[in-house]
Amino acid sequence: APDEQKQGDPASAALDQVKITPLAKKVMEENDLSVDDVISGLRRLKREDVEASMHTGSGTLIGGLRKPVSREMRSERLSSLRRKLSERLVSVKNETAMLTTFNEVDMKPIMDLRKKYQNSFVEKHGIKLGMMSFFLKACATALQEFPSVNAMMDGENLVSYDYADISVAVSAPKGLMVPVIRNVESLGLAEIEQAIAEVAEKARKGRLSIPEMTGGTFTITNGGVFGSMMSTPIINPPQSAILGMHNILERPVAVEGQVVIRPMMYVALSYDHRVIDGKDSVGFLLRVKRLLENPVDLLFGGSSGEKALLEI
Repeated sequence: APDEQKQGDPASAALDQVKITPLAKKVMEENDLSVDDVISGLRRLKREDVEASMHTGSGTLIGGLRKPVSREMRSERLSSLRRKLSERLVSVKNETAMLTTFNEVDMKPIMDLRKKYQNSFVEKHGIKLGMMSFFLKACATALQEFPSVNAMMDGENLVSYDYADISVAVSAPKGLMVPVIRNVESLGLAEIEQAIAEVAEKARKGRLSIPEMTGGTFTITNGGVFGSMMSTPIINPPQSAILGMHNILERPVAVEGQVVIRPMMYVALSYDHRVIDGKDSVGFLLRVKRLLENPVDLLFGGSSGEKALLEI
């Protein structure tokens, strides 16, 4: 009679179906344990265990041994902004001869300069001195020296610009926005920082106008704020080039025959080979690197230009 009762008991049947690995069985035998001893406390089924099993089909008769797994899926219509962005990105791949060249920048000179003058800069201008203003200023200077990087195709014509209207990629609730900072070549670092802060605030509030996001001649994007170490940024049409900034990592580098630890950043220049030759693309990126690594000497003419650089 007891055997018959056991055979008709669903819980006992479930217990008999528990799979035991050879190693687990050996440990149980060495310690004189049964399956019942091991799963004691897990054999009481609760209402939520049964309901979870009914809804997912992946529950278990012995509560707690397996949790239900969601297999739901959702389909959402792309926003008009995302559709437009997708079309533009695909058109860049199809309509340009895009290549990317890389280099690296020792960020120590800029970091030292910021540390030295940050308090004075904030007191005078009411805004912090960031990294981005140095990159915009360096690129604006290099664009004047390499005009092909500051040019773009217009049908069968090549249009060049003697000014640097630099688009800056900023994160916004609806996605990536690329407002333009006008005439960067004529701006000081404080003016650049203020312009960046203004467009970034507008982007966060969704108040950027179409004119504020059009007409750029070159773009800078900073994947480093999200932790990106290396990337190949996609050109922002109809422009011909884009500079990608990345995160700053301390790495061993050779300096004057010695191995030292320096804060290094990889930089990437994606460009349209129809407009920009390889020589100019490499030369432009190398010039940007040297300007950033010598912000006072190369950008503003030596130590006497350091305070002019920061306008303090």
